Amino acid sequence: MLKSLFSGVSGLQSHQVAMDVESNNIANVNTIGFKYSRANFSDLLAQTKAIATAPQGELGGKNPVQVGLGSTVSSMTRIFSQGSVQNSDKNTDVAIQGDGFYIISPDGGNTYKYTRSGDFKFDAQGNFVDNNGFIVQGWLRDEDTGLVDSTAPITNINIPPGLTTPAKATEQVVLKANLNSGTEVEHFSPAYEIPSGSGTVQPAAIDSNGNPVNSGDLGVMFNGTGEAFSLQDGQGIWASFIDSTHQLMAAVPGTGGAAETFSVDFTLDDGTTQNVTVNLPLGNSSAQNGALIEAAIKAQTAITGVDAIYDSGTGALDLINKNNDTSVSHNIYVADNGSTGVAAAAITGTPAFGAALVAGDTHHTAFRYAYNSTGGSSASGADKTFQTMADLRYALEEQAQDQDYGAGGLAGVTVEVDDLGRFVIKNPTNTADDYDMSLNITAITDGTTTNNVRFTDAIDSLSSVLSAGTGGTTFSESINAATHSSSIDVFDSLGSKHTLRMEFRKTALNPNTGSTWDMVISVPSPATIDTVFPYNEKTGVVRFNNDGSLSSYSPPNISFSGNNGSAPNQQVSLSFGNAGTFAGMTSYDDESTTSGISQDGYTGGDLVGIRIDQSGTLVGSFSNGRSFGLAQIGMAKFTNNEGLSTEGGNVFIQTANSGEPIIGTAATAGRGFIQAAALEASNVDLSRSLTQLIIIQRGFQANGKTITTSDQLLQTLIGLKQ
Repeated sequence: MLKSLFSGVSGLQSHQVAMDVESNNIANVNTIGFKYSRANFSDLLAQTKAIATAPQGELGGKNPVQVGLGSTVSSMTRIFSQGSVQNSDKNTDVAIQGDGFYIISPDGGNTYKYTRSGDFKFDAQGNFVDNNGFIVQGWLRDEDTGLVDSTAPITNINIPPGLTTPAKATEQVVLKANLNSGTEVEHFSPAYEIPSGSGTVQPAAIDSNGNPVNSGDLGVMFNGTGEAFSLQDGQGIWASFIDSTHQLMAAVPGTGGAAETFSVDFTLDDGTTQNVTVNLPLGNSSAQNGALIEAAIKAQTAITGVDAIYDSGTGALDLINKNNDTSVSHNIYVADNGSTGVAAAAITGTPAFGAALVAGDTHHTAFRYAYNSTGGSSASGADKTFQTMADLRYALEEQAQDQDYGAGGLAGVTVEVDDLGRFVIKNPTNTADDYDMSLNITAITDGTTTNNVRFTDAIDSLSSVLSAGTGGTTFSESINAATHSSSIDVFDSLGSKHTLRMEFRKTALNPNTGSTWDMVISVPSPATIDTVFPYNEKTGVVRFNNDGSLSSYSPPNISFSGNNGSAPNQQVSLSFGNAGTFAGMTSYDDESTTSGISQDGYTGGDLVGIRIDQSGTLVGSFSNGRSFGLAQIGMAKFTNNEGLSTEGGNVFIQTANSGEPIIGTAATAGRGFIQAAALEASNVDLSRSLTQLIIIQRGFQANGKTITTSDQLLQTLIGLKQ
């Protein structure tokens, strides 16, 4: 009978413990990071009335006869389920989404404690602490590398008040851009225009022939509306500066006692011959004969391109090519009295009436200028070739100053290129060095070469008349190169800003290998990036493959000196991408644009704010606009979270059954990620807890009933004696 009393008492005691546990859960329903517990009941030893027996023969086996002696609370289980995450307005609040614990220390890292409560703050000395004053453990930024090394041992997280960051000199500039490879561009500039670091326009350096260096391949140039010339080999122009004049006869004689015949053959550029024959009647005077010959030659001018003028005063007959129709005849070749002493004698005559042709000479009234993409240029002879603007300028000037126009040449006549990319021809006022200039530009057209209309139209505007002694000037249209520019501010060791400008200009195209763009890198004076003048500019080149990918570029870096007290010879690497890839600079048939440009330097700044990211990194924002990690919160994971022991104050400590802490960063190796400006609420479920209260209460009441019932039985037993 007494056993039932003791069983009831054990039940009351067990349910009282369960009531204490559940009361604690409900009490911590609003405790940040709290994990509720559960009381686990088990029965006590039973009194064995009879042991179990095995079956024997025809008699079956018997089960043991045992009477239980009550219950007890054998263990407590802490449930580490995820609590809900509640947003807060405090940027140093953090919540763990997943497994793991923050590591805190009360003694500078000698001993560790663990918590799920992320209600952290900075104290007066910049320590990152919880509400107990325990310092959060993690990793600090290495001042040498500028990185937070999460493989190092953890330490106190401390960010000194009033933290500043020193200036960092720029070490790398990264550029991602496309340079238009198409035949129509929106960004272009005059072909010889090379901006300096100060922003003023300066002509290119001049070579020994007076040509701008790196003036660019005319085959890749553009007209004034951004349309590509796209010159092909052999295309180009005829250029003529003056009429070609040759005195055919010093004095035309009259005819005597018989009629005479005068015949002249004109051999044209295409190799054909045009004959002019004049019948001179008996008894004609020299003036009459001269007029007849003049008229006959004029009648064929449309074919030969050669005109004739008879001077009745002197009796001379002159041949003139007025270079106004370069499609028929560009040169006059004169042989002596019909002989073939001059190569390719172009004019032969039969002066049967006794007149003599003037001694033969050769006059060039027009020259062919043909494009050669391989770079084989020639400024001599009747057929000239060019590749660059410099080649064409030099060849035109050589023709303008040809010795045919005066003894020793006319050095005063100049062909230049101005800062608008125009060819400029100047006739000086010094009459010793100038002449009546009749400029005529036409396209090369023959059976194999077509007229490049855009190029011809651009050069044809040079066609004009410049009279001697007037100092006349004529201009071509502007010739342009496809260009693009990008700029970014870089920093020296003092944190001073300097604008680094990179200008790109298309200068060559090879259908087999791709395009070439010249590059000019500049910084404002007094800063320097080169050892030769101009010291604040450096030239380079960027080459692309024919699929638009980057082929190569140079220079790979520049040596920058601010010349303002900052450290000299600051090495800045230029990162335009890797060869054969499309991750950096490209050259597609698309508008030239800069899609990304960055550098890694900055000026000094003061700490103005801190935020925490999902990896637990404390990211500092500084007044210079820079942000970088100052520290990172460490997290611990245990094999058996339930083995941890609580110390109060939302703190757990390691025990023999929890296992060793596995320390690392958030969101790695099974550790949860961190959510900033948020706190993890208690995982106590009130509906479950209140239901448990009912269950525990009823269990307690029922055990009380067993005691009262046993008491009544005892009273009945005692009453038997009465």
